[in-house]
Amino acid sequence: MASLVAALLVILMLHGLEPAMSQPYPNYHADFVDIDQAKNEPKWWQTGAFYQIYPRSFKDSNGDGIGDLNGIADRLPYLKELGITATWLSPIFTSPMADFGYDIANFTDIAPIFGSMSDFENLLKIAKQLNIKIILDFVPNHSSDECEWFKRSAARDPEYKDFYVWHPGKMVNGVHQPPSNWVSVFHGSAWQWHEGRKEYYLHQFVKKQPDLNYRNPKVREAMKNVLRFWLAKGVAGFRIDAVPHVFEIAPDAAGQYRDEPRNNGNNDPDDYGYLQHIYTVDQPETINLVYEWRAVLDEFKDGDERILLAETYSPIDIVMQYYGNATAEGAQLPFNFRLISDISNNSNAESYEWTILQWLQHMPKGRTANWVLGNHDQPRVGSRLGTDRIDMLNMLTTTLPGASVTYQGEELGMTNVWISWKDTVDPSACNTNPNVYEQYSRDPERTPFQWSDDIDAGFSNSSKTWLPIGPSYKLINLEKERKEPLSHFNIFKQLMQLRKETKTLQVGETEVKAVNRNVLGVKRFRQHDFTYVTLLNIFDGTETVNLKDSFADLTTDMEVVLVTDKSQRKAGDFIKSENLQLLPKESLILRSTSTYYTYYSNGEHRQLPIEGVYLLVAQVVLYLSYRRVLTLNSVC
Repeated sequence: MASLVAALLVILMLHGLEPAMSQPYPNYHADFVDIDQAKNEPKWWQTGAFYQIYPRSFKDSNGDGIGDLNGIADRLPYLKELGITATWLSPIFTSPMADFGYDIANFTDIAPIFGSMSDFENLLKIAKQLNIKIILDFVPNHSSDECEWFKRSAARDPEYKDFYVWHPGKMVNGVHQPPSNWVSVFHGSAWQWHEGRKEYYLHQFVKKQPDLNYRNPKVREAMKNVLRFWLAKGVAGFRIDAVPHVFEIAPDAAGQYRDEPRNNGNNDPDDYGYLQHIYTVDQPETINLVYEWRAVLDEFKDGDERILLAETYSPIDIVMQYYGNATAEGAQLPFNFRLISDISNNSNAESYEWTILQWLQHMPKGRTANWVLGNHDQPRVGSRLGTDRIDMLNMLTTTLPGASVTYQGEELGMTNVWISWKDTVDPSACNTNPNVYEQYSRDPERTPFQWSDDIDAGFSNSSKTWLPIGPSYKLINLEKERKEPLSHFNIFKQLMQLRKETKTLQVGETEVKAVNRNVLGVKRFRQHDFTYVTLLNIFDGTETVNLKDSFADLTTDMEVVLVTDKSQRKAGDFIKSENLQLLPKESLILRSTSTYYTYYSNGEHRQLPIEGVYLLVAQVVLYLSYRRVLTLNSVC
């Protein structure tokens, strides 16, 4: 009888082992990855959903046609509804508005057009109640020429005499000439003659924005004190504007600045692209200055970590230095603009893969990625890459590792608005002429937020807004999109919720592959958890793909988690990973139907379905029980 029972148990055990043994992982005696690795919680910003507010265009509370702090405070619950972690505000400081706030006259006060310091403190209070962090714009390269520092520097006040970059220039045939051929980002010479001081001052942007002199230790300390002022108020950090410009090459032994070399492809001497900016951008001292600013933030130990987001379009090897080095910490998130600068309307899946991997493969170990689709200086996503790609690109940035950065209105699918020469206010365009201004203007992406189909799109009740309202506001607005299950707004909201609830998307490993030339896939996986796959069919053809040809360890059946209006599927449907058809511009997020336990076997990283783990444990227990029965029988 005992032998019969033994035989039956062996048969049962072998039969039960068959499904597990059919998996391509024969070594079940491997060392499993330490479960404690999964317990490491990311910091608040490492998986943060950041949202840029352009205050002039977000919400007008007093009817003057310009957005303000009270308008932002009133609509903070909207950001909470979206699932936003932190919002970065474009400049709100005292300014004559020659460059709409980026020309700062007082770095530690609020521009009356936006409200008061009391209004800002109230905004911080409401944000704290909603658990939304406030990040300010830090504009270090320059001030306004109406700043008290500049006035005193121009008057040769000993304390401020060298706060800015001054030079007597050259005298040619009895006529004053600029010190060098440097060109402003906003056209024309980067040098402006100051009649009072009888010298030129440097302005890499508009002439009302004189460049600060960071070779003067007093300037560096003054700007560190600006950071300390706002940190003491309770802000969560800063986005640093135009970082690569803060240093220019030092004058030579004779006190002269060198001319920059020509770009042969540009024949307009007033255009910024006319020169190769080897002496005015990306100087080596810039990186160390960012490290100094980070050290200031680290002085504030109370509460959550304060962060720096750095704006730089520099070559990737330079950008990566912003993170820090072996001895100093830098910006937690140097902005990743690769999806703006390297992706066009014609980019295929291979281009997307290359662009994404460029960042991930260059990023120093232990640092956090981020993904930016737009901002107040770049054409909107829908206008740049197509309105039928808005949802798929939001899917992409939400399911890639790290933080995402969204410019206001992109979650609704707002697009650029054509602005006439008469209505144009952007200095970058106004410094040109009616024939070419459109290629320089940033006004089209800065138009007011479209809250509803009411007058002025619910932004204001003014007779005239500072920029025209987009004509699409009757069709594209928050109030309307709230009611549509597959609107851009609702898909964005679902994406934010999915990432917030899904550890795999927060801390899991990542594979990015072009499944074919037209379909991009992103696989996120994590030990003893579900695997997620994001698929983007970038173009207008129908594509059939076998996901197992591109990604290992996928279950045959995959569950649909999230769809857009380009899909005939719905959440909860199941698909076959070996034969999946994608409709034109369809994008999906799929989830495995089994969780996995990660282990190493023969030096290889592998995954075992968690059901296989349970089955194996049960079989081991059964086998040990059987051995015990045999032992007892032999004793008897």
